[in-house]
Amino acid sequence: MSQEHDHSPEAIADRLADGPSMSYLRDWVYGGIDGAVTTFAVVSGVVGAALEPRIILLLGAANLIGDGFSMAASNYVGSRTEVAEREHYERMERRHIEETPEGEREEVRQIYRLKGLDGQLLEDVVAAVTREREGWIQTMLVEEFGLAPTLRDPLRAAAATFVAFLLAGIVPLLPWLLGLESPFWLSSVLTGAVFFAIGSMKGRWSVQPAWLSGLETLLIGGVASGLAFAIGRGLSALGV
Repeated sequence: MSQEHDHSPEAIADRLADGPSMSYLRDWVYGGIDGAVTTFAVVSGVVGAALEPRIILLLGAANLIGDGFSMAASNYVGSRTEVAEREHYERMERRHIEETPEGEREEVRQIYRLKGLDGQLLEDVVAAVTREREGWIQTMLVEEFGLAPTLRDPLRAAAATFVAFLLAGIVPLLPWLLGLESPFWLSSVLTGAVFFAIGSMKGRWSVQPAWLSGLETLLIGGVASGLAFAIGRGLSALGV
């Protein structure tokens, strides 16, 4: 659930003056879940295939760096594409307002008519929206093209994904790195705890209870890991 805030006129003015703040929670959750899932899937596959423990560390490290960087790069490219798309439509709307302002005013009029406004109130709203050019452009980007009013910074999004991937992804490898007894059992418990923690954190900003969101994420990670273990065990039985 989102954090509560003060609704006094002064607090509202201060908050709006600072502008909207961007959340990178989705990038942390995305990177964390995938880091834990893919690394533990590597662990499960190697254990299922009854291969040497050092292979777990080799493949796990390769997954952490290679897959983590790949995810971060993909997130950067995707986020940068959103920025480029917004810039494209912003240039187009700016040109349309300069060349055919009356046509653009009619678009505003029809947009707000669909929202239930009519008569003099509708005309007043159209006049207010089109009075200032930058606000007019931003209104059209949101209302006509359905674009978000603010976008995440691509570099910050990529960094959040990569760091979360590394932090969560190294957990399944810890029992082998530390030379602990029963490493696969400990790895399973630790990874399950990571899945549940990430899901619970995600639940703080959703309508789901934190415990239910945690169980949902734990189930997703458990299924992925179980499939990897089964494949490894099956290939080992076939002598592959």
